[in-house]
Amino acid sequence: MNRVSEHGDATDRQRRVRMSAAQRREQLITIGRQLFAERGYDATSVEEVAARSKVSKPVVYEHFGGKEGLYAVVVDREVRALLDRITTALTAGHPRELLEQAALALLDYIDQEPHGFQVLVRESPVLSASGNLQSVLSDVAHQVEHILGAEFKNRGLDPRYAALYSQALVGMVALVGQWWREERKPKKEIVAAHLVNLAWNGLSHLEAKPGLITRRVR
Repeated sequence: MNRVSEHGDATDRQRRVRMSAAQRREQLITIGRQLFAERGYDATSVEEVAARSKVSKPVVYEHFGGKEGLYAVVVDREVRALLDRITTALTAGHPRELLEQAALALLDYIDQEPHGFQVLVRESPVLSASGNLQSVLSDVAHQVEHILGAEFKNRGLDPRYAALYSQALVGMVALVGQWWREERKPKKEIVAAHLVNLAWNGLSHLEAKPGLITRRVR
């Protein structure tokens, strides 16, 4: 029995050794991301991160200095990932298509990266407002402000109010996205179409059956 146990322990140690430092770091980030999404910052411990990763606590401290360091890396990655998605999506020339692309990019992220989005929307006492969903939305609103400003000028409207409208539009999409994360219906393309319908046409000119220009409902 002892021989079998010793052989098993040796095999486990060999498996741990096979992973490079870079691979181990990525593993810890992945597991930390999942735990922070499931339980939040306060309820997650270094012990649990280490246990799920099948390493000792000192390994976690060696890579990140502790739970706060790991959390900061996880949040920073999610912030950049979501912002990159939205920024990359904004490729159309027409303002309505840009609005569609921004709405769909956020809904795609919520759909495809549920753990990442959960990390961003959770409150944490260890990070400022620069490390959460609000910081991403502020960056997106700043980009939308430039788009709206140009459109306002073309339409003879005061471009000084572009910032106000950009905050309203981005905030609307974000709140609906959080609601849709729980509901998961209707389909995200339908959700995006109705968001754009309200934002583009206004309550007094809603289309009876809104659709998307940039993506069909599957």
